[in-house]
Amino acid sequence: MPLMTYDSETWSLTMGLIRRLRVTQRAMERAMLGVSLRDKIRNVEIRRRTRVTDIAQRVAKLKWQWAGHIVRRRDGRWGPKVLEW
Repeated sequence: MPLMTYDSETWSLTMGLIRRLRVTQRAMERAMLGVSLRDKIRNVEIRRRTRVTDIAQRVAKLKWQWAGHIVRRRDGRWGPKVLEW
C-alpha cells in the first residue's frame, strides 16, 4: 500500500490516526476480495487471504528507516543535530 503510506515518515502517529488507517486498509482488503461486511468474514481471515502487512507496522518501519537515514547524513543539515538533541 505505497500510496497509503506516502510521506508517512513525518506523520505524528496518534491512536486515532492508526485506527483510521487500519479501517481504511480493511475496507481496501474487503474490496480486493469482493467481500462485504454482510458476509461476516473476520478480519483475520481476510488478512490471511490477502497476505497484506498491517498498515501500523508498515508506517512504524518506515519511520524508523527515515530516522536512520536522517541520522546518517553528514552534509551539515539540521536533521541529525535535532535527533541527537
